[in-house]
Amino acid sequence: MNQKNLSVWLKALIVSVGVCGLIAYLVVLPGCLDALGESCPEFSGRRWIWTIFIWLSAVPCYATLALGWRIATRIGEDRSFSLENAKALSGISWLAAGDAAYFFLGNLTLWFLGMNHPGVLLLSLLICFVGVAVTVAAACLSHLTRKAADLQEQSDLTV
Repeated sequence: MNQKNLSVWLKALIVSVGVCGLIAYLVVLPGCLDALGESCPEFSGRRWIWTIFIWLSAVPCYATLALGWRIATRIGEDRSFSLENAKALSGISWLAAGDAAYFFLGNLTLWFLGMNHPGVLLLSLLICFVGVAVTVAAACLSHLTRKAADLQEQSDLTV
């Protein structure tokens, strides 16, 4: 697979994830919150607080998709190992860490205010774990991409 094909596949994946995210945030989320309100009537009045809380957690996710699009574009231009990609991966790492922290602290705050179900709080720990895993993976990829960019720059200067 050449760089152009890889770039096209990555962009298609990014668009697919973005569309799935929109479906999840605009269709599935309201349905789940309605079902939670029916099964636990004490939480039905807090639907909009939860909707806004979860929609705000989508902002870093879509910023990450935008950074991923830029990385895919540079891969298509045969600039896979560039300082720009390393910085974008570092940005993805910070966005994932911030989103995981926001999601954990927000869930904890809502639980202390009596607006959260203990089961949802436990589920949020799984989501936070995934956020931390993405943070570590993106940070490692950023470091390796930076090293490869440095090696490529040294190689270009010696030739």
